[in-house]
Amino acid sequence: MFTLNRFLSASSARRHLLLGSSRKTRIISASALLLALCAFGAAGVAPMAPDADDLPVRAISQELELPQLAEQIAALEEQQQNYYAEERVRSGDTMATLLQRLGVDDAAAAAFIRNDPLARNLMQLKAGKRVQAEVNASGELEKLSTLVTQGRNEPVSNLVISREGDGFKAKQTAGNLEKRIEMRSGVIRSSLFAATDMAEIPDSIAMQIVDMFSTNIDFGSDLRRGDRFNVVYETFWQNGEFVSTGRVLAGEFMNGPAVYQSVWFDESSKSGGYYSFDGKSLKKAFLKSPLEFSRISSGFSMRKHPISGQWKAHKGVDFAAATGTPIRASGDGVIDFIGTQRGYGNVVSIKHWNNYSTLYAHMNGFAKGLRKGMKVSQGQLIGYVGSTGWATGPHLHYEFRVNNEARDPLSIDIPNAQPLNTAQMKEFRKVASDMQHRFALLTPENASTRVASR
Repeated sequence: MFTLNRFLSASSARRHLLLGSSRKTRIISASALLLALCAFGAAGVAPMAPDADDLPVRAISQELELPQLAEQIAALEEQQQNYYAEERVRSGDTMATLLQRLGVDDAAAAAFIRNDPLARNLMQLKAGKRVQAEVNASGELEKLSTLVTQGRNEPVSNLVISREGDGFKAKQTAGNLEKRIEMRSGVIRSSLFAATDMAEIPDSIAMQIVDMFSTNIDFGSDLRRGDRFNVVYETFWQNGEFVSTGRVLAGEFMNGPAVYQSVWFDESSKSGGYYSFDGKSLKKAFLKSPLEFSRISSGFSMRKHPISGQWKAHKGVDFAAATGTPIRASGDGVIDFIGTQRGYGNVVSIKHWNNYSTLYAHMNGFAKGLRKGMKVSQGQLIGYVGSTGWATGPHLHYEFRVNNEARDPLSIDIPNAQPLNTAQMKEFRKVASDMQHRFALLTPENASTRVASR
């Protein structure tokens, strides 16, 4: 009785405690109980992975037909197997030694190369040239090919010698050249050419650098140790083989505190030229002399005429040279007159821009195809030195005129070439921007260096 009463008292106390708990406590307890039941249920219904030992196993067999190796070998033996080789021409090579290294054992092919006028060019190849050969299993020549370059300004071609029937045939096809743009930089330690050699710049490009900056830099005395230069130029390749260099597209020379820059621009209306980055032409509008090699025999002054004996103004400059010496147009322009004029003999007169004109007299003959109204460019051949008209010997009489008034071509301040127009300037800025970016990549530390005035 006592025990039962104590149990009832304890139960009443627990019930009283539960009923007396807060609403929040009851909600938390109920939530915990619900989550426990859900977790138990989830664990109870999760599927079990099947046992690999209980999976059914089925054996599959199939007969495969083995290849007939004997038949394959026989078929290969019936086919002609050709082999390919490539060699570079070595100094002192003969045709026999070159063909031997290429694996060619073919007397008929060697005889054809010696006797055929076109194939014989193969024997003139310089050291370093690549030659490709295709021969059969017996060493007989099937095909021989190489790249042929006659000269810097001559087109590049492929020489191909191939077997045709019982003989051979040689043909020359145009080369398929790939143009690449290369960027190089160098530092002067002793001389320009030593620096270009160190930078692996070809000599032809080094010479263009000299021509480019020779009006600003005396490369014999002005160079300083530590001077830098950047150059962007073209190279031409075929099948991975270097063929030739092209034009310098842009150059930059840091000579002490001064920086000289030049960029090539092809104008739409005439031949291209070099410009500073502000669009000013670096080419003078006129040559100092229309002859490459000559001497002045009479200057621009009063003189006693060698034929009439009278004193009169000599309104030009006489350049003594041998008969037949080429005469060049001193500037871009249009042929205004071509023909004969009394004492001048054979004459060519050219009109240039901005009321400039030039005259060339006593010519022995005119360049082929030259006619009135024809456009000519600076340096273009227009005729040959002679002694026609009132002349005592072969020479060129050259006159330089401004607004039809004769001026001394040796003392006048020669202007730069005609400036770019608005449309050309727009295209030029694109080219100049690209070259400036390339220079910045080569020498980023010099991006803000002052450019020397011209």
